[in-house]
Formats: sequence, structure tokens, C-alpha cells
Amino acid sequence: MDWLKVLFTGDTIAQAVLILSLVSALGFFIGSIRVYGISLGIAGVLFSGLLFGHYGLRINTHVLEFAREFGLILFVYTIGVQVGPGFLASLRKQGLPLNLMAFSIVLLGALVTLAIFYLGGINMEIAVGLFSGATTNTPALGAAQQALKGLPSFTEEMGKMPGLGYAVAYPFGIMGIILTMGLVRLLFRISPANESLEFAKQQQANIHKVLTLNLTVTNANLNGVTIKQIPGLTESGVVISRIFKSKEVKVAKPDSIINTGDTILAVGPQDKLEEIRMVIGEVAMLDLKSVPSHVMTQRVIVTRKDVLGKAIEDLDLDGTHGVKITRINRGEIEFTPTPGFDLKFGDAVIVVGDESGIQRASAQLGNSSKFLNHPQVVPIFVGIALGILVGSWPVQFPSMPAPVKLGLAGGPLLAAIFLSRLGRIGPIIWYMPQSANFILRELGITLFLSCVGLKAGDKFIETLTTGPGLVWMGYAALITLVPLLIVGIVARAAYKTNYMTLCGVLAGSMTDPPALAFANTITSSDAPSVSYATVYPLTMLLRVLTAQILVLFFMK
Repeated sequence: MDWLKVLFTGDTIAQAVLILSLVSALGFFIGSIRVYGISLGIAGVLFSGLLFGHYGLRINTHVLEFAREFGLILFVYTIGVQVGPGFLASLRKQGLPLNLMAFSIVLLGALVTLAIFYLGGINMEIAVGLFSGATTNTPALGAAQQALKGLPSFTEEMGKMPGLGYAVAYPFGIMGIILTMGLVRLLFRISPANESLEFAKQQQANIHKVLTLNLTVTNANLNGVTIKQIPGLTESGVVISRIFKSKEVKVAKPDSIINTGDTILAVGPQDKLEEIRMVIGEVAMLDLKSVPSHVMTQRVIVTRKDVLGKAIEDLDLDGTHGVKITRINRGEIEFTPTPGFDLKFGDAVIVVGDESGIQRASAQLGNSSKFLNHPQVVPIFVGIALGILVGSWPVQFPSMPAPVKLGLAGGPLLAAIFLSRLGRIGPIIWYMPQSANFILRELGITLFLSCVGLKAGDKFIETLTTGPGLVWMGYAALITLVPLLIVGIVARAAYKTNYMTLCGVLAGSMTDPPALAFANTITSSDAPSVSYATVYPLTMLLRVLTAQILVLFFMK
């Protein structure tokens, strides 16, 4: 049995993988335990790691650091890929109020830290460590340590204090956010399922549902004009897909001539359809979709690289194949395209035409479900590499002793948002199937939490049971809870903020992936991830700057 002892205690790759696997498995079990309907979820992995670390089951330091940082990178990168396509729209609609909430949380946290510093009788090097840990922000800790090193009075012992304060505060930092989510939920008697449905309704309210309308041409001014010459048609976003002329249904092309008495099928938002009806004529009794003809409709997936980024009018599907694109589904949103609309990988287009024309158009667009569901590995690593470059770019601010960086979390997140929004650069397509995104995200956050727990586990119990550890933890709890509860209650009571959106803001304002992961476990909605990504960049910058300001301006 010596081999088994060596396996658990040796400094090998096999030992590291074994410990990480056991920590993760036990953590998921702990996280699944429900008390009064509430469970830790993914945060159970952190406490599993603390337990292993406390009993001396640790792994090689270099392996641990790599696994922790790489796990965090995977998590934030996949979050960015998920929310990227709809990020700018979300930012325009609700970015300012959400970022004001996050700013308020950061500011209140700094004020509570200063109150503890002045009234609690602890040194600022410890207070700033509590601030970083209570807000679960590792880059803030690094920024504070760098600022300390630039002080004339710096000593090695002083340099250890922020890290110790961080280790004591961090576990409750995660739990405090989750606790706040639970308290707000109980206080306002919130149903996450209902909030998710309400969020979906709000999203749908901003989207004009695509409908069809059969119209008979009665406007004599349109007699003999082509479809593309119908006044206001192009600007409205309405698409004419079929035309009934001489007792035959045909595909409506831009140069198709209409006459009074013809029936056409229009596709578009309801309000725009009504505008076009007033121009064309009156609602027809005949439904062109039910009239027997060679014209058919098919859903085609855009997967061919050489059509990506090309405008619909440049593809000239009308002229080459005799088919017409009437609708596009992108990211669960359906709309009618304009001629200049660019196609992206994974777009689902509805084409109208005869069977042979649709087959040719499908071949041109790709329509390969196998290619759609196959993960593109190269873009993942290229995106992560670009994210690390962005996160490592130093930005120097006046009076700051060290430059500010977004770090290994902020950089990959911003890169993923930008690249997934862009869609393609040359032969590289930034698209990730939902199943692949989910497994990488879960793997990343599990590795991160396992390593955080293992690293802090050896001193965690000792710090709590001896010395000022419990007092420090109490102070850290105030830094965590006071800002979150104030903003959470005000946002819900005064501004009626959607609960799932609020959870994302709370997690993002603390730059806390585990809290976001917890929020995602109680809903099928993307609301937490979208709001998290909306406030994360500003919050990360504010956290780093605040930590350095606390050191530079308030050290005794």
C-alpha cells in the first residue's frame, strides 16, 4: 500500500490530478445539499478545497497556480463568448443604470473599509487585504501589494499582511454575495422562475415579432412597378416573398412586376406590415402559403466560410438560384433582413423558392449541422491568447506607483465579448456550440475554486481560531454585506430591477465568478451573465484603482 500513500502525498502530476478530481467531486456533492431550499451550488467546491487543504492534502504550488489561473480564464472567456453577440444591445439599453449600481457597491465597500481602518484599529495593509478578499478580487490584492512595495516604509512582514487578510476574507466574500442574493429573494418573496420569464418577456418586448400578411394590390399607382420600387418597402424591413399572378404562385424577386389585382405575401414586423398595407392595398382573403405550387420554404444554416460577412444582396440568391431570404434567426431572435445585412456563422435563414433552387442555395450557404456542432478549437486558444495580451497591457495613471492592468480575468472576458461580436477574422470563426461552452465553463470554475480552497485551507482554521482571525472575518463580512444589501434592496424596492439581472450585477460588482455560477444554477436565463459582463470591465478597473488609493493615501 506504499504506492497509495505516495500517490496521495507525493509531488507528482498524478497526485495533483487526483487531488483536484477528488476535491471537485466532493465539492459538487456538498453543493447539492439543500437547506431550506438553498444550496451552495458550485461554491461547494471551494469548501471542499478548504477541507482538503486543512488536512494537508495539497498539490505542487506551480501546478496549483497554473490550474487556478487557467480555470479562471476558461470561465470568463466562455462567459464572454456567450454574452458577446448581445452585449452591445444590452449595454445601450441598461448599461448606465447597472454600472451605477456596481459603482455604488465599490464606493460603499471602500467607505466601509476606511471606517474599519479608523474605528477598528487595524493597519491599512490588513484592511486592504480584507477589502480585496471580501470583494473576491485578486487583481486588487496584487495592485495593493505593488503599491505597498513602492512605499519607503515597506518591509517583508508588511508585504505578507494583505495576503493573509485576503485569505481570511475570501470564503465569506463568496458566501456573502450568495447570502445577499438569498436575503433579497426572501425579503421580496421572489420566484426565480417568474423573474426569468419576466426577463424573457422584456427581451421579447424589445423585439418586433415577424409575421406574414397576404395583400391584394389595389393602389393604381403601383400598377406596372417592380417590387423594389414600392415606396417605403426597403426602409420598412418588410420582405415580399411570394406573388400570385395569372393563377400561379411565384417567388417574388426585386424586379418582379406587380399589377392591381395581384396578391402578394409580405413578411415583417406587425407595425411595418400595417404601413405597407396602407401603401399597397387591402388584406387578401387568399393565403398564398396554402395555394398548391412549386414554391416551398426551408430553414438553412449558414456554415460555409466564404459567405460569412457578405451582404445578402452580394450573394444574389435571387438571380443565381431563384430563391429569397425572408427571415433570419440569430441568437434566438427572428427578424427580416435588409439587402445589406451581413451573414454570420450559425445564422438560420428562411429561404423561399423551388426545390432545386433551395438545394443550390443550401449548398452555397453550407447548411451543415455537423460543422455547426463541431467545436472550433483554434479560435478558443487564439481568443485566450489575445485576452491575455489585453489583460497584461499596463495603463499608467497619474500618481499611481504601478500601472493598472485588467489581468487574467478582465482581459479574456473583453476579448471574448469583442471577438464573438465580430464573428470572424479571416479563416477563424469565433463560434462555440452551447454544449461546448457549458462544459468548458464548468470545468474552468471548478478548477479555480478547487485551487483557491486548497491554497487557503492550511491556514484558514488556524487564523480563525487563534489571534484576530474571527475579528478580521467580521470586518470582512461588513465590507461584503453592507454595500451589497444596500444596493440590492434599493435596486429592487425603488427601481424594480429584475432579480436575475440584479444577481448578475451583484456578482459582477464583486468580480466574483463563483457567485455568477451560483446565480446561473437557479435560472435558465442568460440575464445574470449579461448583466455580469455589462458591469465587469468598469468594476475591475475601479477595484484595482481603489485598492491602490487606499494604500497610497491612507497608510499611516
